Amino acid sequence: MSYFSKFPKLVYDIKGNGNDALFTHILKRVKLHSAASANSKVFDYYQVVEGEKPEDIAHKYYGDANYHWVILLVNDITDRYHQWPMTVPQFEQFVADKYSNPNGLHHYEISQDSGESTTKINIGQDNTGHPTADSISNYQYEEAQQLLYSQIRLLKSEFLIQFVEEFEDLVNEDTEI
Repeated sequence: MSYFSKFPKLVYDIKGNGNDALFTHILKRVKLHSAASANSKVFDYYQVVEGEKPEDIAHKYYGDANYHWVILLVNDITDRYHQWPMTVPQFEQFVADKYSNPNGLHHYEISQDSGESTTKINIGQDNTGHPTADSISNYQYEEAQQLLYSQIRLLKSEFLIQFVEEFEDLVNEDTEI
């Protein structure tokens, strides 16, 4: 079951010459409702292992690699190459390509205590007024992003069929473009 196989088709004259063709309406989008997204009872949490792809996890968790799109959708991933954890060699190459100085300053952080937890707050590249702020390098920043990307939610399998059916209904709703 392919993600785009569920999308409606459009008749469109791409060249403007009177020859209509049938296209998949790939710009149609469905987003997880914020109330559903906040409901932790419908999700399990999962730590992506290095090299694991959404298809691998879908096969392991749902028994079918074709449900990889469910994993991407519930995690609001629209770019699996930049919003999915990279392997170590991919990461090293990415950082080298993105930054002329991977060890250069990305930003400063300060700690903010809230009850029993501490949150790090990005205060930008100027630590004036915060002499004890921690400097975060470009490399450290990208490492933290990779850690965030590796912590995903999985829709519990008992909700999968209902989710897919509702997705199909929503994506095929008659809406004007």
